[in-house]
Amino acid sequence: MALPGNLFETICAMLNRDGGDILLGVGDNGTVKGVEEIAISKMVTDLVNLSNNPLKLDSPFILFPQLYDIDGRKIIHIQVPASSQVHKTGKIIYDRSNDGDFKVEQPHRIAEMANRKRNHYTEGIIYPALRMEDFKQELFPKIRNLIRSNNPAHPWLALDDRQMMEISGLWKKDYLSAQEGFTLAAALLLGKDEVIQHIIPHFKIDALLRINNIERYDDRLKIQTNLIEAYELLMDFINRHLPDKFYLLGDQRISLRATIFREIAANLIIHREYTNAAPATFVIYSDRVETANANNPHGEGPIDPSNFVPFPKNPLIAKFFILLGRAEELGSGILTTTRLMKEYAGRGKAAFIEGEIFKTIIPLPGGKDITIDDTVNDTVNDTVNDTVNDTVNDTVNDTIKKRLITIILLLHRNPGLRINELADKLNVSEVTIKRDMQKMRSLVEYVGSQKTGGYFLTHYMLSKLNKK
Repeated sequence: MALPGNLFETICAMLNRDGGDILLGVGDNGTVKGVEEIAISKMVTDLVNLSNNPLKLDSPFILFPQLYDIDGRKIIHIQVPASSQVHKTGKIIYDRSNDGDFKVEQPHRIAEMANRKRNHYTEGIIYPALRMEDFKQELFPKIRNLIRSNNPAHPWLALDDRQMMEISGLWKKDYLSAQEGFTLAAALLLGKDEVIQHIIPHFKIDALLRINNIERYDDRLKIQTNLIEAYELLMDFINRHLPDKFYLLGDQRISLRATIFREIAANLIIHREYTNAAPATFVIYSDRVETANANNPHGEGPIDPSNFVPFPKNPLIAKFFILLGRAEELGSGILTTTRLMKEYAGRGKAAFIEGEIFKTIIPLPGGKDITIDDTVNDTVNDTVNDTVNDTVNDTVNDTIKKRLITIILLLHRNPGLRINELADKLNVSEVTIKRDMQKMRSLVEYVGSQKTGGYFLTHYMLSKLNKK
């Protein structure tokens, strides 16, 4: 059994569009057929090698296939993220639509694809003046050692420094402008400190300990270096100040602190929107840890760990961290933290809140329960109260204003609710809700068709909440 002949057309199309998941050994109708065990090793090796081969996938994009056993049958799962670059296979660019892969040959369509990615994935911005001497040379041996510890036969180990940069996607060609060069991702991952500060003067990660001195801090670490060393410095800060617990996972004893917070630290670094001047923060309180970083959001409000679709913010940086063994596959941070939270803190749930500033709240052992209501609803209540009072006519009575505030809170937690759903939750008629929506035209909007659409907070309302 070998890799399907059109596999890389699908991989290429998914990289160029919104990503996706490929399951080898599962039929189109969902039947688990399994992959022959004798062929698994070669298929996985071929997949890794071919995804690194520019003759097969240009630009290369290393993939990390996972093997699963379902009722005694083996399947291979390939998670393909959306990429910040335009990819070819067999010198042809593919895009994806309705579970199909199609060729993109017209120059204007290629330009549209490149422009869409450029505007969304800022990690791919090209800096033509960047040279190899602008990168920390001592990082390359460290990278090789980390790769070797995870995969002694990895193809990158045979490359020189520049070849490694090029094949990893840190050097690219822009199909729209015809520029070529190293990218923002390259500078962030490997750049000298002065180079990073020149390109992004606002770049920093602020780690704070606030237990005794809540207004300022008991300890502070300001990190302004490349992302590879920034991760190490942040983990050192975590290990100094956070309690640890050991846990038996199967027959292996693991550190819960390391397992949870390596994911939190990695997510803070690899999913940040670096062109935004807002600093990334990691704050330790007596009862919780809160992180915040600028974000390119794909939704608003709390994330449900049991029902969410992970979306890469910086695919190249994420791929590099996965290769170094400092992160797992996309979305694993939320799932791992959720799964181990009670074992670590003994209570409560972690909260992950999507928005222009992405926030994470992790309860600590010995503190009170932390809920989303504690950390979000107070802010929402104050902001909504102020905004409703500013926006709604003064003649509206207090009962109606309270209902309007409740509607905003409901839409903040559950975007897309319909008139009948809001009426049920508030125990009023649909006519009443329709009148309420008319009063809040600057705060809420209807999105979608009449049959499938729903109400969402407007950008104005969301900006008020984010500024609070």
